[in-house]
Amino acid sequence: MQARCALVGLPGSGKTTVGRQLARRLKLPFIDMDQLLEERLGTSIRIYFEQCGEESFRNHEEQLLAELAAQGGPMVLSTGGGAVLRPANRAALRSGFDQVLYLRAAPDDILRRLSHDQSRPLLQVADPLARLRELCRVRDPLYRETAHHVIETGRPTIQALVRMAAMQLEMAQAAGTPPPPATPA
Repeated sequence: MQARCALVGLPGSGKTTVGRQLARRLKLPFIDMDQLLEERLGTSIRIYFEQCGEESFRNHEEQLLAELAAQGGPMVLSTGGGAVLRPANRAALRSGFDQVLYLRAAPDDILRRLSHDQSRPLLQVADPLARLRELCRVRDPLYRETAHHVIETGRPTIQALVRMAAMQLEMAQAAGTPPPPATPA
């Protein structure tokens, strides 16, 4: 399969884990935007947030996403959780990728997964569950606007999620036409 696929979703929704295995299954290159940004910035995202602020980080994220969307070639891309916040990024995802998959995870599930992860700058607050619920409230409509398909992560195994993602890509490729945007639940 020669697809260009991007994964979007909240921090901790499984974009990197599912993306890496999906790329392996489809024999496509895998790109983790957060990892690539850290390499370019020369520091962790958390430290960059602390030193330079979110706005500066989002500028770098937008520039990188525009480059990736324009470069062509098959790939599976794991975006950062906030990549959809800017209209230019949502447009780049929709125009630069054959399929955008939204890995939708409940805030409670994410908190369980990330309970010991200190690398997520937006979750280093007194009440991370409240923060995740707020991120979900704000971002869920943007993920849905951007994505061709929504995959509920719930309790399936990583392998089951990879199979679901691969199936969506195969069905879209078989249809030969881009699907309409995902609709709100």
